[in-house]
Amino acid sequence: MEVILLKDVEKLGGINEVVTVKNGYGRNYLIPQRMAIIANARNKNILQDRIRTQEAVIEKMLDEYKAIESKLVANTIKVGAKAGTSGKIFGSVTNIQIAQAIKDQLSLDIDRKKIELLEEVKNLGTYTAKVSLHPKVQPTFTIEVFAD
Repeated sequence: MEVILLKDVEKLGGINEVVTVKNGYGRNYLIPQRMAIIANARNKNILQDRIRTQEAVIEKMLDEYKAIESKLVANTIKVGAKAGTSGKIFGSVTNIQIAQAIKDQLSLDIDRKKIELLEEVKNLGTYTAKVSLHPKVQPTFTIEVFAD
């Protein structure tokens, strides 16, 4: 049985993917859970239209992502943290704190899950982080951690 996945299903496939599954798995689990629909001609045409519109939206967003990239690369994000006299931070700086600092300093609302620290931030100093905005736009920017 061929089905079109409406959600990402672990070990099976991603959203909008056409996969072949056993009849019972498709009828008794995927379709009732609204994870998939039967891959007939009509649904495949609807899928192609959906993919085209999603690609158009993503291409439109690409310009916005490039503007965000230029802002991030041009500025150094400053994050305050409580630290001891040796410069060691109590705890560590997380992507939540970095997302909040970006929002406060640059007025950009970036999802914390898209921010990836390239190394652990345990001391005061300068670090780098990466943001996955789009497969083509993944800027690396500088973070400066200072004593609060």
